Amino acid sequence: MGTFEIGNQRLFYQGVLEANSENPEQVVANLGAVQAQDYAGALWAIGLRMQHATPALVEKAAAEKSIVRTWPMRGTLHFVAARDVRWMLKLLATRGMSGVTARHKQLELDDEVFSRSRDVIIKALEGGKKLTRPELYRALEDGKIAPTGQRGIHILGWFSRHGLLCQGPYRDKQPTFALLEEWLPPARELDREEALTELAKRFFEGHGPATLADFERWAGLKTSEARRGLEAVKPELRQEDIAGQTYWLSAKCEMPETAKTGVYLLPGFDEFILGYKDRTAVLDPQYSERIVPGGNGMFMSTIVSNGRVVGLWKRAANAKKDKITITPVPFTSLTSDEKEGLEIAAVRYGRFMEMKVGVVWP
Repeated sequence: MGTFEIGNQRLFYQGVLEANSENPEQVVANLGAVQAQDYAGALWAIGLRMQHATPALVEKAAAEKSIVRTWPMRGTLHFVAARDVRWMLKLLATRGMSGVTARHKQLELDDEVFSRSRDVIIKALEGGKKLTRPELYRALEDGKIAPTGQRGIHILGWFSRHGLLCQGPYRDKQPTFALLEEWLPPARELDREEALTELAKRFFEGHGPATLADFERWAGLKTSEARRGLEAVKPELRQEDIAGQTYWLSAKCEMPETAKTGVYLLPGFDEFILGYKDRTAVLDPQYSERIVPGGNGMFMSTIVSNGRVVGLWKRAANAKKDKITITPVPFTSLTSDEKEGLEIAAVRYGRFMEMKVGVVWP
């Protein structure tokens, strides 16, 4: 396997190349978790890995509790399979909290405030109620707890990471929050080593070819913990040594020689980019700044061709909101085949959005 092929292998194992997952839960479980702070982008990240999907179908999976949007790792929102939420939160969610603790001190959020907030939140949500963020903020205000100045979102994030809250379905274009124990049915429990093993299995089978450092960064684990997880699943993986780097990927299936790569329109924050510490196999470092302009943490939507990021794309809806216009922003000139492939990818995105789509070339 040459370095240039790593991207196509990742597209295959991530389920983009053949897009044959049957439902959103399968997509999310195969990857372990799907980054989801950009809600609309996360819906497309799941949809592009399925043959037939729409935003409503993905949202239905969340409403029917097969997938859940919460903060399982790195202090960042992800979609997670419902059956995995509890063990993943227990393993990962409260790691790397030193920066959050310092911010809590700035916001004057201490144990006493969190204790009172917990009582208010439970009273507001118990009995199966689902409330939006503004509604929970009002409940906190009524309980004499100020949610202003980012205090509110830090309170909700804290209790989500500690397993009290999770997000429910959207209402009025806002995510709702529910009590996790009321929202989700009981699920299997894993001890720490079982959880590390399961997480490593999901990551390397769903993100391979990937390195130990990729796994460590993605999960937010200590190196020793990531290594223990990898060691436990090595018998189920195969190894590829490329340019002095050791990569691991699934041993139970291989990308068929007949698999056809193409051009894909990926959302910002897609796992194809975010799932790895070292992105040089799929992205020329000279373009990294364009993926995350100004280093502001906001990842742009990307054009991928033959396993490499070759540009960005932007979308806009017309005044009647019945058509999407896609504007490609390639890093260099695209070939005629790539332009044709992008047009096909745009049509596929339009089918997902259930809207007409047009491509406007710069």
